[in-house]
Amino acid sequence: MNTVRHQPSAEIRDTPLPALLEQRVARFGSITGDWNAFADSQLEGRRRAQFRMVGAGGSGKHDEPGIVPAGGFTVSIMQLPPGQGGSAHTHEIEEVFFVLQGTLTVFLEDAAGNRVSTELGPWDLVSCPAGVPHGFENRGTVDVYMQTMIGAGRPGPVGYTDAAVYAEETRRLGERATRSGTPA
Repeated sequence: MNTVRHQPSAEIRDTPLPALLEQRVARFGSITGDWNAFADSQLEGRRRAQFRMVGAGGSGKHDEPGIVPAGGFTVSIMQLPPGQGGSAHTHEIEEVFFVLQGTLTVFLEDAAGNRVSTELGPWDLVSCPAGVPHGFENRGTVDVYMQTMIGAGRPGPVGYTDAAVYAEETRRLGERATRSGTPA
C-alpha cells in the first residue's frame, strides 16, 4: 500500500488530478516573450524578453493565464539579444541564472560599484545571494537563453542600484497593483 508522507496544501487538496496537472504545466511554445517586463528593459543595452513559466519572477506580473502558479519560487526563461543584458540589482532572496544557450557574462558588485564577472556557457549557473548587486550581459553574437529562478513565490520589487531605474520599477509595480487590486 502506498502512503502519502506529505499532505497537499488546502488550495489544491480537492482538485482532481487531471485539472491539477493542467494547472501545473507551462509550455514554452505557447508563452509570448514580454519585452516590457522590467523597468530597465526599454533601455538600450538592457533589452530582453521574459517568458514567465512559474509565477512572475521579478516582473510583478502575477497570475497571468498560462503561467503555473507560484508556491515557494518562480521560474522564467530570458531571451537576451547580442549586446543586451540586465542592470545591477538585488533581491530580498536568492536568484539563480542557468544558461540554456549561448554565453552569458554575469557580474557581482559591492556597495562601492566594484565589479567581478565571469562567463557562463550552456548548462552553467550562478547563484546570486540576497542583497548582493548582480546582473548579466550578452557579449556574444547570438541570442542567449537562460533560466532564472527566484526563491520566493512573490518576490518584492527588483532593487535596481540605479536610482532612476528603481523609481521607475516601483512606479510600475504600484500601477500594476492598482489595476489588479492586489498588493505589489
